[in-house]
Amino acid sequence: MYSGLLIILLPLIAGWLLPFRKTDTLRRVNQLLGWMVYVILFFMGISLAFLDNLSSNLLAVFHTALVAAFCILLCNLLALRGLEKYAPWQHAHRQEKLPSRLHMALDSLKLCGVVVLGFLLGLTQWPLLHHASTASEYALIFLLFLVGIQLRGSGMTLRQIILNRRGMLVAVVVLVSALIGGLIAALVLGMPLKTGLALASGFGWYSLSGILMTEAFGPVIGSAAFFNDLVRELVAIMLIPALIGRHRSSALGLCGATSMDFTLPVLQRAGGNEIVPAAIVHGFVMSLLAPILIALFSA
Repeated sequence: MYSGLLIILLPLIAGWLLPFRKTDTLRRVNQLLGWMVYVILFFMGISLAFLDNLSSNLLAVFHTALVAAFCILLCNLLALRGLEKYAPWQHAHRQEKLPSRLHMALDSLKLCGVVVLGFLLGLTQWPLLHHASTASEYALIFLLFLVGIQLRGSGMTLRQIILNRRGMLVAVVVLVSALIGGLIAALVLGMPLKTGLALASGFGWYSLSGILMTEAFGPVIGSAAFFNDLVRELVAIMLIPALIGRHRSSALGLCGATSMDFTLPVLQRAGGNEIVPAAIVHGFVMSLLAPILIALFSA
């Protein structure tokens, strides 16, 4: 029953235990991790093409993704507004000129293109492509090993995480409210509660959640998880400038796991340097929890 959990956690822990500190090594790991994400999403697209009743399953993918995204984001925003009411975030920063949000959104959508490319290739039904699911399992193990190295190489210590009260507070609120949203989405969609909780545990890390959920629940739920978390990142990119002035916790919480990497430049430009430590801590905690919680709820 827990073999899937071990398959996910063992390479993650093995990567974490390797004390890589050299900048060149970590840069190569990050580059390799980026390539592995493309490879596995390509395999995910191929697997999607081999589904029976393809047209109805595609409708199920987008319906599940949209319902889950709406429920999870709504619960996040309501909980974060409550946090702002009882523990406001004091600041005196004036917003700077932001990087192109359109360019950042297009970067996110490139990963969708890789899934579509794999899907189109899968429609040819070449016999060799039947091994795509097996290949993706081995690629996933290697990817999780790289993720462990990346998290260890971020340089965040337990002391730094605990001492940044705002980053930890936002992370806890996002975690609890996202899981509540996942439960509500499961009830609305008529799926098992554990599946809804797993859907809610990606925290915007769409490349990883789509891969892990595909391995655990199949390509329909895996693709829904991918698009659910992609919607979260795109919404965050678009709403950060509007929210950052009066609702900083909401702006940070919407970013989820991406606040330590992809959406960090937008947060820094909009919220100033003082938001960066909280953003890194929040993103680190969410990134660490995402694979563990998905594995737990998928077991």
